[in-house]
Amino acid sequence: MNRRRFLAVSAAAAASLRSLAQPTKPALTIHADKPGPTVPTNFLGLSYETQQLSDPTFFSPRNTGLVDQFRALAPNGVLRIGGNTSDVGWWKPTLASKQPPLPANVTLRTPPGEKSPMDLSYAVTPVAVTNLRAFLDATGWTCLYGINLGSSTPARAADEATFVSKTLGDKLEYFQLGNEADGFASRFRDKATWNVEAYLDEWLTAAKAVRAAVPHARFGMPDVASKTSWFPTIADKLGAISNRPDIAALTHHYYFTGPPSNPNATLDNLLKPNPRVEKDAALVHDAAQKLHTKYRMTEGNTCYRGGKPGMSDVFGAALWAADYCLQLASLGYSGVNLHGGDGQMVANSLGGTLPGDALVTDDPATHPHPYYTPIAHIGPKYIAEPVSFGMKFANNFAGATMHPIDFTTTLNATAYAATLATGQPIVAIINKDAAPLHVDLSGYALALTLSAPSLTSTTVSLDEPSANREVSTVPPYTAVLLRSTRP
Repeated sequence: MNRRRFLAVSAAAAASLRSLAQPTKPALTIHADKPGPTVPTNFLGLSYETQQLSDPTFFSPRNTGLVDQFRALAPNGVLRIGGNTSDVGWWKPTLASKQPPLPANVTLRTPPGEKSPMDLSYAVTPVAVTNLRAFLDATGWTCLYGINLGSSTPARAADEATFVSKTLGDKLEYFQLGNEADGFASRFRDKATWNVEAYLDEWLTAAKAVRAAVPHARFGMPDVASKTSWFPTIADKLGAISNRPDIAALTHHYYFTGPPSNPNATLDNLLKPNPRVEKDAALVHDAAQKLHTKYRMTEGNTCYRGGKPGMSDVFGAALWAADYCLQLASLGYSGVNLHGGDGQMVANSLGGTLPGDALVTDDPATHPHPYYTPIAHIGPKYIAEPVSFGMKFANNFAGATMHPIDFTTTLNATAYAATLATGQPIVAIINKDAAPLHVDLSGYALALTLSAPSLTSTTVSLDEPSANREVSTVPPYTAVLLRSTRP
């Protein structure tokens, strides 16, 4: 898709994502003759801290509760292993291996009230990677594998990559060297000299070492937290290298807001359109075009630093997830990974605590930890949280070709249209408003409804209708999936 076509599709998507001052009667026009991006069948994904591998029984086929939840979420999703903990872990190839010293280029910094990054270090073993492969086989998923760049060396990266590549085989999508390197100046590097050029120099050295050990290695990068402004420089400099490492995808993160104490972290604000999404998409799209590669949002969620109770763990987050995932699909992303996992692992990535804990006023056991996780681990059980229902709703577009639409309404609502690989047209309408949305879309029948008793409900329903029927009204705070009934 060239830039002109991308901007045309993006403009149409943007129109569907803004609540504009329009006549009271909504209007929805689908441009079925204008195919947009095709959504990959493995579009949906989850993101976990690399430190989860310090427990080899977590990503294991014997962990049947987690296996079942992955399979229920998507038949062939992508598990991303990374997060802040990826840059403090170390590869332990044998039982006798000792933790290596820090490289000379590391300048450690510890924010007030947090543990030192190296106090939270841990080992990844061959057993953990072997079990990870069996877990992927059991779920049908593939993997993006993060390797330490912040506090390791190219030689160690190559050593780990060799075993990981051999063990994961075709389940490995690509390697990711370093997590949120745009923030290294606050944790691992000299603030005076760290910038996108310094990152590229280090990244290239590590990537070349990995490629020398694993000639077919592919990489995702730069996995920035917020500085999508790095993308033009990365595209220009890498584009000038004839024998550059194989870039499988340009990657970045996205959290709507944060931390949990931020007064702007509210459900009302979460459900409003965020112009940053389209801005990030335009930058990464143009860079990806220059490098002839894809782009993916590899880590994100509602509220950074572990999520906010009453916002990240309720139905409003499900509506946000459905809308956000479909927005990325309409903007040409190859996939989306929402972050989660065990509370202690995410807490370790934040210096040892979850800030959201200070805001809980009821029984903490009623909340997932971390608060935004799509799949919670509570006692011996793995539980699908509200945000996962929104993801599952959006995954109905996997494999479909998106179409531009014109959607005008005075309400806070969005709509998306696509044609499935089977040739059947589908439409998703997400009403994020307190008022009902009246629709006039003949020839489409209700296929799925995402709803709950209230925005703050922790009980979410994703239901199929008992009989075919057209929809004339989408209730407040409800998402519906419609399928064409025409031959």
